[in-house]
Amino acid sequence: MSNISEFDGIDVAVILPCYNEEQTIAGVVDGFREQLPDATIYVFDNASSDNTISVAQAAGATVYREPRKGKGNVVRRMFADVDADIYLMADGDGTYDSSGAPELIRTLISERVDMVVARRAGVVEDAGRKGHALGNRVFNQFYGLLFGREFTDIFSGYRAFSRRFVKSFPAVSGGFEIETEMSVHASQLRIPTAEIELEYGRRPEGSASKLNTFRDGARILRTFALLLKETRPLMFFGAFGAMFAVAAMLISWPLVVTWLETGLVPRLPTAMLSTGLMISALLMAACGLVLDSVSRSRIEQKRILYLGVPALGIQ
Repeated sequence: MSNISEFDGIDVAVILPCYNEEQTIAGVVDGFREQLPDATIYVFDNASSDNTISVAQAAGATVYREPRKGKGNVVRRMFADVDADIYLMADGDGTYDSSGAPELIRTLISERVDMVVARRAGVVEDAGRKGHALGNRVFNQFYGLLFGREFTDIFSGYRAFSRRFVKSFPAVSGGFEIETEMSVHASQLRIPTAEIELEYGRRPEGSASKLNTFRDGARILRTFALLLKETRPLMFFGAFGAMFAVAAMLISWPLVVTWLETGLVPRLPTAMLSTGLMISALLMAACGLVLDSVSRSRIEQKRILYLGVPALGIQ
């Protein structure tokens, strides 16, 4: 069965965020056009300083410009401006194999899910840099601990989405951590998702990566903290409250022993510090409880918005 007949009647959009990818974008556009001949291919240029725009136009892609730098800003623009039944997102650097595109879309349809993530084969063993390989392994485990174990490759930029997911996703992040936000959004709302394993390539020689191990790792940790605060505030504030409470008890224990033995509290500053820490712990717990109720209300609102977008009508 050809790809044309298989997806006949379905409006598929291939969306490609790009920044300085003049060496690779033409090949990427050609590859997706070969695999999905009926799809519309969009390139969203993120203030490139090279010839990415002209090369993409020459390759036949529909080109948009997003001047605000950061992949999150590009994704927000893509999701807002493009209308389709199914969206296929990849990067313009040629690392994602276009031959896997039909399988991503096929899985989205057959499994009746709203997001399919291409789990990158071998990325946690060799991501081109040892630091990135270790970071992928650690952050994926950390994600599972904090948010759920629906995903094993939260940083994959190769994904297929339903219109329902795209038009209900808030897209708050400004940078490459947008993939993490997508995963948390799906986990929080219990949106049906799937993963399939696809090959992950390397950039061609002469094409420079925009990643930085330590800077990007710090940004991901910050994103995890912000998303945890927004989606699971009881855990976030409760953890700080527990640390303050433990510190207060450890500091106050010698004072309690002395008071039981002598009836005196000889170190008043220590007693005041311990009391302050315990009050802070109680305040943290109270904040967590209140914000947890607010977070549940926001989840309900997001769920209603998600359900307000019709599902893909495929029998």
